[in-house]
Formats: sequence, structure tokens, C-alpha cells
Amino acid sequence: MARTKTAEAENATAPAALYWGKVMHARWRPVQHRFTYRVMSLLIDLDRLNEADRQSWLFGINRAAPFSFHECDHGDSKGRCLSQYARRLAAERGVELSGGRVLLLCYPRVLGYVFNPLSVYFCYDASGDLALLIYEVRNTFGDMHSYILPVQDARPGCTIRQSQAKEFYVSPFMAMETHYRFSIYPPERDVMVRIVQTSEQGAMFAAAFRGRRHPLTSHSLLAALFGLPFLTFKVIAAIHWEAMRLWLKGAPYVPRLKQREI
Repeated sequence: MARTKTAEAENATAPAALYWGKVMHARWRPVQHRFTYRVMSLLIDLDRLNEADRQSWLFGINRAAPFSFHECDHGDSKGRCLSQYARRLAAERGVELSGGRVLLLCYPRVLGYVFNPLSVYFCYDASGDLALLIYEVRNTFGDMHSYILPVQDARPGCTIRQSQAKEFYVSPFMAMETHYRFSIYPPERDVMVRIVQTSEQGAMFAAAFRGRRHPLTSHSLLAALFGLPFLTFKVIAAIHWEAMRLWLKGAPYVPRLKQREI
């Protein structure tokens, strides 16, 4: 029992961890569509990348490895320090993160490839309170946009709820004139990210990820390599497969207009 508690404590304070779970998408209007996929996400402390780089010989930071994390896959894609990037975005919103942690929930590169439809930065202040969330969204056209939302009245063990008008073109089957409602349970033993998209007629779409924390070790990465082969290739393949299914169901096509790009 004591050994188990020690292992759990080490996992909770490790610079990088894995969250195994499921991604769910459900669409109610104008056509009904739903799917669920088993996935594995990476949670990494952006101020402890050197430590994370030593957690397993199968995992590398800013270098080639079977599983890896590269700063150039996020932020402005220039490969600069992501921790400083997040703090700069926070300062622009009047949020001070000095002395606090910045954690990023995303997919890792697997065999050199990754596509992250959504990456979430959990930004904590010096007192340990969650102060800011950054939702970094990418589409298959190579564009990226961040929704940067200060957290109001964060309480331990409670779900964070935020809202934001849609500003970024993601899917050719989703209208622009809509609104997002975010529900976030910050990463502890479990993590949950849920987004509901609404229009004037009400809720039309929901996406969610729920995951359970596991240590990032060579053993767990080998299990992922065999249990979820080609994880990140599956993400991009699933996006196109589900888009084709929507097209066959007659979902209206929404063109990507230049004035809508951000």
C-alpha cells in the first residue's frame, strides 16, 4: 500500500504524464452524427522539459524518438520557448503567471508525426490556482488560432466553465456564426475537456475528451505503441473519414472564406 501511494505521488508530480481515454463527437443538427475513439494524450510541464526528456528512452523533447514533444508543433510554430509564449499571452490579458506552472495537454508525436486539433494550456499562478486557459485550435488547412480565457473563481475539484464566440474556421460542415461553451476539469487523476457548440437554435455539436492519468515510462509507452498503433496518424485519418460520412449524410458545406481566417 505504501509503495502504491509513493508511485501515485511520483506520478502526480512528474514533469510529463499520459492520459488514456476516449474522444467523443456528437452532432445533432442539421444532421445527426456521432463517433468515439480511444486515444492517449500527453500532459507536460513546459518549465520542466529537460526533466521530461529523461523520463524514458522512448520519449524525447525537441528531438527524434518513437514518442516525442516538439515546441515548434505549438504556439507560433517558431520553436521558441513555449512557457514564455504562454506567459506572454497571459500578460496580454492582464494575468500574472510568475512563479506558477504552465501545463500543456496535447497529443505527442508518434514516429515523427502529430496533428493536434485542440491543445489546452493550463496556466497556474504563484499560489497554485488555475488562472488562465489557452485553447489552441488547428485545422487541416494549416491554420492555428488560440482562445485565451482568464479563469474566474477557480476552486479545487470543480469544473471550470467558460464561453467564447467562434472566431476560427475548423470544419467545412460547421457554421461560423456560433458560440462555444467550454467545460474543463483540470488534470489531476482524471482530466475532462468538453466543448458544446451552439447557434440561435440551441446546441448543435459537442466534443469531449475524458482521460485517466498514467505514468510516462518506457513500459507505458510500449503499451501505447502496441495498444494504440499509429495514434496520431489515426487522428488525421479519422477527421477525413468522418468528414466523408457527414458529406454522404448531406451535411451542408460551409466555404472557407478569406475574411473569416484568423
